[in-house]
Amino acid sequence: MSNNSKPSYLGHRQRIREKFASSGLDAFLDHETLELLLTYAIARKDTKPIAWALLKKFGSLAAVLDADLTQLTQVPGVGESTAQFLKLIRAVFKKYSLDEVKDSVTIRTPRQVLEYCKASLAGKKEECLEVIYLSVRNTVMGTQVVASGLIDRVAVSPRKIVECALEAKASALILVHNHPSGDATPSQEDVDLTRDVIRAASLFGISVHDHIIVGKGSHYSLKANGQI
Repeated sequence: MSNNSKPSYLGHRQRIREKFASSGLDAFLDHETLELLLTYAIARKDTKPIAWALLKKFGSLAAVLDADLTQLTQVPGVGESTAQFLKLIRAVFKKYSLDEVKDSVTIRTPRQVLEYCKASLAGKKEECLEVIYLSVRNTVMGTQVVASGLIDRVAVSPRKIVECALEAKASALILVHNHPSGDATPSQEDVDLTRDVIRAASLFGISVHDHIIVGKGSHYSLKANGQI
């Protein structure tokens, strides 16, 4: 290659960026989306083989973004800086989804809440129980992870959840947690915990609107299924 010639991947970078500028991500396949993202993190390499290597290892774009830093840096071409960039994309999506929920005036309908739940908990390797705090007008006041690891009535105190809700000055709340196994079906412990929280919260005039469980590509609403 002469001193005046440019690496062939530079033209590909320009074309894929122009494609995004003209039509957004709707026309992109997963590997193209990753290629585009990686062009902003990797300056002097062809990002196409790195994108394919990530997809081969993790299986999907969502799984790549859900992977932890150690797993990402095991892929050839992905250094710590690039792995941090991919985790940043995931974190921004979570914050964006939360802002969408906060802007919603129809918090009793599950769509915006569910999008936030997926952004926050889908792909996590351990169970996490998160609480969404609502105002008297059902707008989102904030969220808090109250437990991680084994989620049951022993590990999670309904009293603790209510105390946190009172501290947040919430009038209502939504319980959210994930099933890392992928099956969103609630266990009897999940149902019992929810009912315990409902009883404890009612003593202070706090409503529990729902308990949403996020699995792999699925979700389960205890309220929608008549279990609370």
